[in-house]
Amino acid sequence: MGKTRLEAFSDGVIAIIITIMVLELKVPHGDDFSALAPLVPVLAAYVLSFIYVGIYWSNHHHLLHAIKRVNGSVLWANLHLLFWLSLFPFTTNWMGENHLTAVPTACYGFVLFMTAVAYYILTRALISMHGENSALERALGADRKGKISVLLYLVAIAVSFWQPWLAAAIYALVAAGWLVPDRRIERMLLTEEQ
Repeated sequence: MGKTRLEAFSDGVIAIIITIMVLELKVPHGDDFSALAPLVPVLAAYVLSFIYVGIYWSNHHHLLHAIKRVNGSVLWANLHLLFWLSLFPFTTNWMGENHLTAVPTACYGFVLFMTAVAYYILTRALISMHGENSALERALGADRKGKISVLLYLVAIAVSFWQPWLAAAIYALVAAGWLVPDRRIERMLLTEEQ
């Protein structure tokens, strides 16, 4: 099957996720800068989640440019990824509203962890469909950054019960490591064009 509908649907779902996140932001009660102070954790959680959703959208875009077709397994793997992404507004708001307390911060990390697992499953489904020695598999390689990210999410989830702010810092650190779109796929696409 062609990939056009998968791309369009995924882009639409991700756009809705970002819209829901911004609609969850509450207007401050007051007309000066001090009215923003209680909202700092909420705004910080929103910014972090916006960055994460942007990272997934960007890397998903790169991933789909590296393939030619999809099948049923890929469709379900993609829906699995979108499911976990769709929980971002809930966990973002919960963590921000509760000023990074332990359980909401751990749940936020769990959603990050499961989203990373779902993305990995999607990549494996695509590699399985396109062949074990496909350009996509060669581009992704051992995916050390992905594996390190998953490990850091698990560490942060555990740390959130001791120091939720440290867990949030780990989440931000992982996001910083993914800000640049996946260069491996870009390099592979450039090589294929030449």
